[in-house]
Amino acid sequence: MPPNVRRLLAARAARSLGQGATVASFSLYLQALGFSGAAIGTVLMGGLLFGALMTSIIGPLSDKVSRRALLIGYEIAAALAALIAMLAPNVPVLIVAATAAGFGRGANGAAGPFSPVEQAWLARELTGEARSRAFSINATLGFLGMAAGAALIAVPAALGGGFHDLASYRALFALPLAGSVVSLILICRTRLSAAEAHPAVARSHEHEAHITRAENRLLRRLAGVSAINGLAIGIVNPLIAYWFLRRFDQSPATIGPALAVSFVLASAGSVLGGRLSRRLGVVRSVVWMRVIGIGLLVAIPFSPTFLIAAGLYALRSAFNRGTAGARQVVAAGLTRAERRGLSASIQSLSTQLPRAAGPVLGGWLIHRGEFAAPFLLTAAIQALYLVLYQRFFGAVAAETA
Repeated sequence: MPPNVRRLLAARAARSLGQGATVASFSLYLQALGFSGAAIGTVLMGGLLFGALMTSIIGPLSDKVSRRALLIGYEIAAALAALIAMLAPNVPVLIVAATAAGFGRGANGAAGPFSPVEQAWLARELTGEARSRAFSINATLGFLGMAAGAALIAVPAALGGGFHDLASYRALFALPLAGSVVSLILICRTRLSAAEAHPAVARSHEHEAHITRAENRLLRRLAGVSAINGLAIGIVNPLIAYWFLRRFDQSPATIGPALAVSFVLASAGSVLGGRLSRRLGVVRSVVWMRVIGIGLLVAIPFSPTFLIAAGLYALRSAFNRGTAGARQVVAAGLTRAERRGLSASIQSLSTQLPRAAGPVLGGWLIHRGEFAAPFLLTAAIQALYLVLYQRFFGAVAAETA
């Protein structure tokens, strides 16, 4: 793969380390600060809404200005937010930093609201099979980094410490800080390439208008199905650590490793998804893997023990999250190269806005002791998403394969 692609993949791996740590610990940190379930969901919602706002600006902008400069700016801002959270003197300062950085939302190593920039850059660097392989590797590295970060929060307990005071939680923000610094160094080492120069393609006005109308129709469909998927994701995923705490009275020392296993299996699922995409096609592989994921999701809240529930959640991650690379390939193939930043931002934005509402609803239900309802509601919404995804993009994916 080209040097730029290798460095972008390595940056994602470094970035995902800190994200894994905050997914496993941030909601528990807020609970230790005295936040209720609904309040925890509201904080997570704030980060998602801010991310959506930034995505609406950054995605289309990346089709016009240097993607390298945008990603460098993101890493600097993320590093500052992590440093502020680590040294935060009071709760309002922490909330501001968390909102800006999206702590706890779990972006699988993506560059937060700047992820459309990252996706569009990768898509321009590669074509065909190489592009599909790169997106699969990108997702796999993100999951492995998330696994490592989630596992690291168990280190204090293993060394005889624990999370008996708030300083223990604040120290964990050193991981996203380190990840952002390493990612910044890697992105600074990339070079402006022909892919970044955004060369114009000469077309007649009539031909251009016809292509744009066809692309816009596909983008509206992408926005609709992504919104449904985003709502489903937001109800359970950002609050799974809090759910384990309330349902089984577990500590960060046990929740962290459990989530680490789920991310490891998600990375294996990403590899499996890449192979299935080559055999079945990208859309069919997404549908079949996520159907299995829905079945596992329904079983989780009825598990009698923490180990069984964590095991089912880990298996569900393999089949559900393992489709991330394939879904990005589908989105990248819906438009021409010069509009891929717009396409990626529409997918991300339409996912994030409904996803922002999910944690408030999920947190409220969990706080009330409704431990099964969030999972059953999520399963129903994801079933609708799969029906529409197959209907909208099955033929399109076959034509562009």
